[in-house]
Amino acid sequence: MYLRHLQVTDFRSWEHVDLALEPGPIVLIGRNGRGKTNLLEAVGYVATLGSHRVSSDAPLVRHGCERALVRTAVVNEGRELTVELEITPGKANRARVNRGAVGRPRDVLGILRTVLFAPEDLALVRGDPGERRRFLDELLVLRAPRYAGVRADYERVLRQRNALLKTAGRRGGKGRDDPYALSTLDVWDNHLAEAGAQLLAGRLNLVADLAPHTAAAYAGVAPDSLPTRIGYRCSLGDALPEGYGVPGGERAEVTRLMEILVESLGRVRSADLERGVSTLGPHRDDLDLVLGDSPAKGYASHGESWSFALALRLGSYELLRAEAGEPVLLLDDVFAELDRHRRARLAEVAANAEQVLVTAAVDEDVPEELSGIRYAVSEGEVHRA
Repeated sequence: MYLRHLQVTDFRSWEHVDLALEPGPIVLIGRNGRGKTNLLEAVGYVATLGSHRVSSDAPLVRHGCERALVRTAVVNEGRELTVELEITPGKANRARVNRGAVGRPRDVLGILRTVLFAPEDLALVRGDPGERRRFLDELLVLRAPRYAGVRADYERVLRQRNALLKTAGRRGGKGRDDPYALSTLDVWDNHLAEAGAQLLAGRLNLVADLAPHTAAAYAGVAPDSLPTRIGYRCSLGDALPEGYGVPGGERAEVTRLMEILVESLGRVRSADLERGVSTLGPHRDDLDLVLGDSPAKGYASHGESWSFALALRLGSYELLRAEAGEPVLLLDDVFAELDRHRRARLAEVAANAEQVLVTAAVDEDVPEELSGIRYAVSEGEVHRA
């Protein structure tokens, strides 16, 4: 898989850019603040419908403009598809494939698959659980685009259930003994369990499959460090069947997880009513990152944290490549952050990718293995060097 063409209009700092691309390494060179990362962000948005830097679409539109456009031509196994996304904050975004409108923007997911490694990835190790849940869910959607709908359904039901909990648990009102409110809560419990079981099963099976790739990638990046492992920390606790989310273990089953979630939601209902929020479900889970026998967060050094973050991305790349062909690899100004050995290991993987897009402030930051097409990025312009 590779990008043959990228065009952006009023995206971030760019009024207009039109780039012809080819397989192999493509390097964007320019001083910080010139918009290199914005171009990789546009590519990543086509693949995930989200940004690795911000949580909303508003910052993606150039100041003073109403909308932004991103157009790409993606070649996969000899077949080319064009994808166009129109980003309009405050309104529904629009998408087209081969110039024809699609029903929902998420219908374009799966056409382009990317794996991006950026300085922000240090938050995967040192940040809060939300960063790691987002990592899992984005990878899950890249692996199987239908999970975009599952994730959206779960978030919608969770908002509805939380709103009902606040109403039913409010003191001084009808209170938590209102039969109508409680029967309605039963309905939303079932909805939450249904969507949550699908999302949870996808995550558990993903972690089981990703774990060996991540461990191997870390051993390659930091051979003198302690061994690592990843696992899924579930809010279900002991109610989660033993062996789920473990490499070589039992595959998580949606039906069984749904039954467990319904039962568990009933068990914590009093606590949920007291707090006015849902205290159990995939939105409360985390990805465990273990270095040796200790959690990486709080124990890993700066170099070990970088290695773990890199291993997660390289593991993701290897997993996607093994299952559905090579994704496009995006490396955003990361070589300057890595020591010699880590740079060499990342360059080795990147040099063998079907296509890799790299950003760097100066030529010296880019390993010789990635001596492909060079673009010079200056204020508002991109020129092939």
